Amino acid sequence: MSSADPARGDGEARPRKIIHIDMDAFYASVEQRDNPAVRGKPLAVGGSAERGVVAAASYEARKFGVRSAMPSVTARRQCPELIFVKPRFEVYKAVSRQIRDIFAEHTEIIEPLSLDEAYLDVTENLQNIPLATEIATAIRAKILAETGLTASAGISYNKFLAKLASDHRKPNGQFVITPRMGPAFVEDLPVGRFHGIGPATTARFNGLGIFTGLDIRNQTLEFMNANFGKSGAYYYWISRGVDDRPVRANRIRKSIGAENTFSNDLTAFEALAVELQPLIDKVWQHCESSGSRGRTVTLKVKFFDFEIITRSRSVSTPVSSRAHLERLAIDLLRHEMPLPKPVRLLGISLSALRDPDRAQPQLDLPI
Repeated sequence: MSSADPARGDGEARPRKIIHIDMDAFYASVEQRDNPAVRGKPLAVGGSAERGVVAAASYEARKFGVRSAMPSVTARRQCPELIFVKPRFEVYKAVSRQIRDIFAEHTEIIEPLSLDEAYLDVTENLQNIPLATEIATAIRAKILAETGLTASAGISYNKFLAKLASDHRKPNGQFVITPRMGPAFVEDLPVGRFHGIGPATTARFNGLGIFTGLDIRNQTLEFMNANFGKSGAYYYWISRGVDDRPVRANRIRKSIGAENTFSNDLTAFEALAVELQPLIDKVWQHCESSGSRGRTVTLKVKFFDFEIITRSRSVSTPVSSRAHLERLAIDLLRHEMPLPKPVRLLGISLSALRDPDRAQPQLDLPI
């Protein structure tokens, strides 16, 4: 997508060249790289205990239907030979920094989405390589040479299509969606494949008789806004291969959170309050290391039947200390007591973050 969009009557402009790099089964691949005994075998990163959850699965495990966020018990049932390893996040972060340094050899416009994926705007690039496909090939080759890991790449003229393209030839491949291909590429795409559209929104689309990108394209902008609110215009335009969003360098978190699944369901206030303490520690540690402060505290409660509730409280001035954060978190928990059913997970987050050296609010980054 260009900075001025002819489809909207904005005039001609030079198309952007955007690459989406996505590491292949990142956590699991790091573990297989570092431990030859588990290479080529179905592997899951996460807890193997009854209440554990899969954080990442190798491609060997995915053949059995094992996937991230799946309960470990289910994963083991689907793949009895599954090998569980505990996550090593410091190692993953170190490898991610290596990969980020490789990106930086080509462009300063890098938008990380997580440890294992990022958008790069290479319209103007530091090595003056004319073709984005050549840049993507060079980046993937250097990642493999320096880390021993494979990456997939999607190349297109906007972020939406670049991310779609990176999924198209996984693992260890790359794919280009040109401006000529873009609108047609989206036509047959099921709405559930649109980045940002989850199961609930997919069900809403399907309930309206909308199943593909072409079905969305056949709707009016007014219809989309009426049925999908502020997201309606975004869906309307991406169904046409149009996405104005720039690659935003140095995105900064607007929230930070931590959560934990318990080995046994809990009901007592005292036990739940104890479980909140290490989560509060993690959140406040981030605040101290980054210098950022937030004004909204959110408590997340997942019950034994997987129902989730969240409760939030905002204060007029940023939370100033760990004790202040703890007080707000405990008050949110106390206000919900007695809870209607046993709890399997608690989470705490701090949002509306501000860097004390900045006057403006910071931008979102998924955590």
